[in-house]
Amino acid sequence: MKGAKRILFVLGAIAVAIVILSRCMNAADQLPADVRGEAYTGAATCVKCHKDLSQSYAHNPHGLTSKPVVDAALLKIFAPDSNSFQYDASQKVVVEKRDSGIFQVAYQDGKAVRAQKFDMQFGSGEKAYTYTYWQGKKMYELPLSYFTAIKNWAISPGFPKENFYYDRAITSRCLECHASYVDVKITQKSTFEKDEEMEKGTVIYGIDCERCHGPGKQHVVFHMENSEEKTAKFITLYKTLTRKQKMDVCAVCHSGNTLVAQRSVFGFQPGDDLEAYYSQDFTGFGGGNIDVHGNQSAMLNGSNCYRKSETMTCQSCHNTHENIKGNLAVYSQRCINCHKTTNHSKATLAKGSLSTNCIDCHMPMEPSKLITFQQAGKNHLSPYRLRSHHIAIYPVINK
Repeated sequence: MKGAKRILFVLGAIAVAIVILSRCMNAADQLPADVRGEAYTGAATCVKCHKDLSQSYAHNPHGLTSKPVVDAALLKIFAPDSNSFQYDASQKVVVEKRDSGIFQVAYQDGKAVRAQKFDMQFGSGEKAYTYTYWQGKKMYELPLSYFTAIKNWAISPGFPKENFYYDRAITSRCLECHASYVDVKITQKSTFEKDEEMEKGTVIYGIDCERCHGPGKQHVVFHMENSEEKTAKFITLYKTLTRKQKMDVCAVCHSGNTLVAQRSVFGFQPGDDLEAYYSQDFTGFGGGNIDVHGNQSAMLNGSNCYRKSETMTCQSCHNTHENIKGNLAVYSQRCINCHKTTNHSKATLAKGSLSTNCIDCHMPMEPSKLITFQQAGKNHLSPYRLRSHHIAIYPVINK
């Protein structure tokens, strides 16, 4: 009798387990596949439960930092009288609409000698858009970028000003900070030479939810099966991370140009040690100087605000889901949250802007030492200005 009861108990436990597993499998089967692997579910799944966050994030520069080119959107930023760049009397590149799309067309002595279609857009447009084209499984940068400050086209940063150039390769390293994934195949061609191919159809554009919060499939399946549970499970909660771990998540893409990747940061998940992915090379691009372009992490680390605090992180001022770019009053209020008393000169106080604009004085716009751009008809290079994240007391410059 006892043996029969034991068998019935075991069979009952197995039946319950089968029901639970089948429910989970059914929930998981409802989720879309993700090219990154079984642990991922894709941003479209997140939207179903996080509509408000998703709607705000859809306009955030992180989410817009890369996207496929849509001709209708591209047509809005050029007009017939401002769609070309003249290198000299015989050479120019013209942005042209053709039957199969929009192209950057190079002309030599009035004859079209090279034409490449816009395929992919880098940048949110806050400062600029840079464009690329696919050629097989390789990507290349187009010679002209669109700069918001001048509302016109100019030579893409670092390109020659003497003649058009279409052969700058864009590698997966660029997409590691401007996209959430691309499938890469690397072939060792010789002792010192590697060849990289990228699968165009695997690009996940922009920085998506799982890039910052980690793989979300287990999280989604659990909450689909346990809708009464309101505490987030099986997903990274930033409040549980250490200060360094929080900073590392942002530093994946905001650590500048002196880093050498040891392995692809597409594999980085919140909580990982970033030093396992990057090493510093102070002899490389940038020469070890902290530049205002892309190195917000190091600039903040060198600020007294950060050094004298035990808790300050990027999230102290930034909520990545928000779209308040350029709203200096909101950011200034976040300064005031910590700096309730300040010591300013009478001249500064007389301006009456302490509560609305701490930012322009203590985090000024500065020209990048690494990026400039060339405008048509001008001999000098134009500065590419970005917001400094080295928070400090700067000399007052009378305008």
